[in-house]
Amino acid sequence: MKNLPVTLGVFLLAAAVSDSVRAQQVDAAQAREDERAASSSGRKPAQATDLDRVIVTGVRAPKAVDKIPGAISIITPEEIRQSLVITEDNTAVLARTIPGYAESSQAMTNSGESLRGRIPLRLFDSIPQGSPLREGTRNGTFTDMGVIGRIEVINGPSAAEGIGATGGVINYISKVPEHDGSETTISARYQTQFHDDSVGWKLGLSHAIKKDNYDFLASVSQLERGMAYDAKGRSIGMNSSGSLADSQSRNLYMKGGFNFGQDGEQRLQATYSNFNIGGNGDYIQVVGCKGPHDWPPCDTPYPNTSVKGHIDGQRDALNKFIQYSLQYTHNDFFGGTLDLVGYQADQGMRFLPENGADRQLVKPAPADDADRIFDQSEIQSEKKGLRTSWTRPTLFGVDGLELHTGVDFVQDVAQQRLVMTDRVWVPPMDYRSVAPYAQLSWDIGPVTVSGGLRRENGELDVDSYTTVAYRNSVFVEGGTLDYTANLPNLGAIWRVTDQFSLFSAYSKGFTLPDIGIPLRNVNYTGQSVKGILDLQAIIVDNIDIGFNWRGSRGALSGSWYHSTSDFGASLEVDPLTSDFIMTRAPTDIKGIEFTGEFRFTDTFKITGLYTHLRGWTSFWGPDPQGRYDAGPLKKPLGIFDATPDKINVALVWKALPNLDATLGASMLRDRHLTSSAVREYDGETFDYDEKINGYTLWDLGVNYDSGRFGTFSLGVDNLFNKYYILSGSQGDGWQNYWAGRGRVVSLSYSYTFR
Repeated sequence: MKNLPVTLGVFLLAAAVSDSVRAQQVDAAQAREDERAASSSGRKPAQATDLDRVIVTGVRAPKAVDKIPGAISIITPEEIRQSLVITEDNTAVLARTIPGYAESSQAMTNSGESLRGRIPLRLFDSIPQGSPLREGTRNGTFTDMGVIGRIEVINGPSAAEGIGATGGVINYISKVPEHDGSETTISARYQTQFHDDSVGWKLGLSHAIKKDNYDFLASVSQLERGMAYDAKGRSIGMNSSGSLADSQSRNLYMKGGFNFGQDGEQRLQATYSNFNIGGNGDYIQVVGCKGPHDWPPCDTPYPNTSVKGHIDGQRDALNKFIQYSLQYTHNDFFGGTLDLVGYQADQGMRFLPENGADRQLVKPAPADDADRIFDQSEIQSEKKGLRTSWTRPTLFGVDGLELHTGVDFVQDVAQQRLVMTDRVWVPPMDYRSVAPYAQLSWDIGPVTVSGGLRRENGELDVDSYTTVAYRNSVFVEGGTLDYTANLPNLGAIWRVTDQFSLFSAYSKGFTLPDIGIPLRNVNYTGQSVKGILDLQAIIVDNIDIGFNWRGSRGALSGSWYHSTSDFGASLEVDPLTSDFIMTRAPTDIKGIEFTGEFRFTDTFKITGLYTHLRGWTSFWGPDPQGRYDAGPLKKPLGIFDATPDKINVALVWKALPNLDATLGASMLRDRHLTSSAVREYDGETFDYDEKINGYTLWDLGVNYDSGRFGTFSLGVDNLFNKYYILSGSQGDGWQNYWAGRGRVVSLSYSYTFR
């Protein structure tokens, strides 16, 4: 670990809150109180009116969106409510409302759900929900969406949160008590695809208290999901990386805080979250076939399906998140706002068994079936950290000159084991980081300029270990790797008029390349952790140029971006082992995004988004022995990294003050990518050909507030029962051929006691 005094020596210069962002929470209840007070006094309720345009992700203090250069999206409580009427999938709301976010996997796993072609950093109340040491693609399902109040999304690489945000930052922010006194809300849900085993249900209970100087929120829920069926009435195959079908989840969330000191300028807040989702183990997957070129081949393609059954000794798939946090805030600390957040987060991810050689082969090859066992893996991750920040809005007596500075401490420990035989697959990894940062922003009339630097000082310790039998049971010497990087950002936004602004921004993102993959794939003797080139960090440079317009009846935002990495990373499936292997090579991504809305009347509006991105990498990376460099950027980034063109449209009708309806359409366009290259060193030829068939899905949500009898909702996902193959299943993956869900009908009910 780097010496702490050295780090503190660069405290005021270091590290970066990128022009993108991070999040805690805006006090919506206080805004509503200000609105009521303003109304009674005749003043315009500016704070309440602009609440949906305030963001705190990345700046750790409320800041207006039109003063932050970058492509920013705020998913409002209303949009979350509309999405939950249709589906309980955590990432579905992102796929519907965020340009650049890939199609939802409809599973417990979020594999392939990239943001602008790269992996985003997912946060829950600003606490990381995954580990770059071993990315298990389970960090999209971590809580009951019923406790989420809003979501702040920063499109594009950002060092704001430190490690992990090469695609952007997605911060789920929990609800806050909104009304004085206490209130209790009960909720229920029933959903079906009209098959006997497709029925699902949910029960939830929340209780909120808000008094003069303290508040408290508690929520508990249980969700049972039945088997999922495609539009042809065929049961969908169980996803080995984690299915939502035939599963149950339980969630407990509590948050309490009190204000003290003169005029309540200090606050202490504690949170606890316990989420557990697991399979019921009633079905096993039957692998499908993509056609004549699959193995084994077939004349007519058919997707994976499921049949009743259970593998002896198999443990059910599991995703478990437990996190604690304690936050102290002082709003008048040496003329600024001090914010301290300490947290601990534990995550367990268990995967279903697959017949892959890495996991199942007991003896080195050659081996017959008697030398195989059925095993399954489990990832354990533990994080603890301290996030500190101090924001002073007026620096050196200059109005509009703001300093934001602090230092973040984090420890992340992760490993992956084969649990049925208690074997090491990925050894224990321990990453520790001290990252100071400083950020300046200056409002100069209609222009805000910002810039800063974050200094990442990290060390990774890996224990010595022995690889599995298929990798020749070789001994790998452990060691320590240093990860240091200066991560600057610059940006400016020009508010041309009250309605129109232009922005330009440059930022860096930093992450580790899923350390566990190259560690577990070592297969020759004499190797040490320090000698594995694939363990080098991924640093992404990003340029954004865009505009924002907000008129009396509509809004439109757009941006163009260019994201590059000299030593990027992508995962491919090894056809011999059925396991992931990592390719390290340069990457280059460009794209455009648009989002907008138009209100035809006070009761009828349309919203929409469009995204287009293309990316390129090399067919081969640099040779570890130095015989040749990485190839040219001629290999297109396929479906696992880059989404096809996407168009989403929603019509929202407020038919009555207590009745609203939303009709949505999600369109994924066709895409055909081809390329080839020849490596001069040895004459080897590389080819790439991927064809994605697009589709359009419709959904409908209706809400009726009856007043004294509660709120009733109807949701229909895949309204016209469209048959389609998930776009991520159309790529060249291992046993990944899944159809999407057919029509799902949901009935929901909620009632609040005050």
